[in-house]
Amino acid sequence: MSPKIEGEDGEKEAILETAKLMLAAARTAPKTAGIDDILTLIVYGEEKNAIAEKMEEIAEQRKIDGFRRDARNVRDSEAVVLIGVRGSKSIGINCGACGYKNCSEFEEAKRHVGQDFTGPTCLFKALDIGIALGSAVKIASLLNIDNRIMYRIGTAALKLNLMPEATVVMGVPLSAKGKNIYFDRKWP
Repeated sequence: MSPKIEGEDGEKEAILETAKLMLAAARTAPKTAGIDDILTLIVYGEEKNAIAEKMEEIAEQRKIDGFRRDARNVRDSEAVVLIGVRGSKSIGINCGACGYKNCSEFEEAKRHVGQDFTGPTCLFKALDIGIALGSAVKIASLLNIDNRIMYRIGTAALKLNLMPEATVVMGVPLSAKGKNIYFDRKWP
C-alpha cells in the first residue's frame, strides 16, 4: 500500500465510509413503538449505474424529464444509499390513517403495486422512513458529503428488486466535488 492517498481516492473512500455511517444512523433512528422495519443498502459501481439506466427507461416511458435529470445525478455520484421500509406491517393502534377501520383490516388488505410504490402503507411506517432518512442525511451533512433525498431513485431500485421486502424506498446519492451537484439542478 502506498504511503499516500490521492485526493480523489480519499474522497471516494470518505463517501463509502460516510454511507456506512448513514446506514447506522438510519438503523438507530427512533421508530414507532420501537418496531424496526427499516431496510438499508449501499450501491455503487455497476449497481449504481443500473439504477441510473432504469431511471432513464422510466423517463422515456413516462415522458418525465425529472427521472432523466435525477439519473444524471446518480451517474455523477460516487454511491447511493437506499433506505426502505416494510410499510405493509402495522403497529396495532387502529388509527385509521391508512384508510382502513383498524390494523387488522389494513393487514388483510390486498397489496397494490402502484406506479412507484406498493400500498397501502401504514402511516407510522411512512413516518419511520422519514425519520430514518433525516438521521442518515444529517450524518452526510455533518461530514460535508453532498446529498439529496430522491424518491425517483427508490422507484428504480424497487423495479430492479434491490429491496424486495420494501414497499417504499428512497435513494440518497452521495458526492464530494468542488460544487454541490444537487444544489441548482436545472430541468432539462
